[in-house]
Amino acid sequence: MTQARLIAGNWKMNGTGADLSEAQALMQALADQPAATRVALCPPATLIARMAWFLREGTVEVGGQDCRAEVSGAFTGDVSAEMLADAGAKLVILGHSERRAGHGETDALVASKAEAALRAGLEPIICVGETLQEREAGRAVEVVRGQVMGSLPASLGGTGFAVAYEPVWAIGTGLTPTLEQIEEVHAAVRAAMVERLGEGGRTAPILYGGSVKPVNAAEILAVSEVGGALVGGASLKAADFLGIIRAA
Repeated sequence: MTQARLIAGNWKMNGTGADLSEAQALMQALADQPAATRVALCPPATLIARMAWFLREGTVEVGGQDCRAEVSGAFTGDVSAEMLADAGAKLVILGHSERRAGHGETDALVASKAEAALRAGLEPIICVGETLQEREAGRAVEVVRGQVMGSLPASLGGTGFAVAYEPVWAIGTGLTPTLEQIEEVHAAVRAAMVERLGEGGRTAPILYGGSVKPVNAAEILAVSEVGGALVGGASLKAADFLGIIRAA
């Protein structure tokens, strides 16, 4: 059975306590709507515990933006999956292109973090995506397929998880691939997931991310194998994020 659609907001390095009012407004707006689509917010680690408390009576889930593979240790500034779960997180974004590029994260490291997430009872959202140079060289499908095969540990089979396709060149730029390009890559991601995980790769949602906005959400979410969205800037304001959620 296919897992429910998921619309997840990635606040990145944005937000302080004053911005929790946006999360509350989102929860209140969704209170009377059927929960056919799951909704999650992934704030900075400093806000996870407070956001989880603010949203405790609603349906909006809370997630982290990264985790360390180890349970504990001398890793100053890092946060383990167990710490995220203790703070109230239910999900965690892993392998985002900003971490792959800015922190040198490899597929193998992302896979080890995914295993850590499962260990702590968190649902991983594993990100993949090509650069503009790779897209222009005709290697988008090849690159994304390789990331799926290398970043998804075999232990994901039969668990709750998601893969997010985010073309690097579309993140925060206002640019988006054509619907045909999105469909092509999502089909390739699904095929790679099934090859990697067998039947366990058939049901997990494949999210699209990269300049998703209320004005383009409906057409993107209607594309075959698009099972939700990973949303950046538009998730910071409840009104904008609601427009995307209601398009699902």
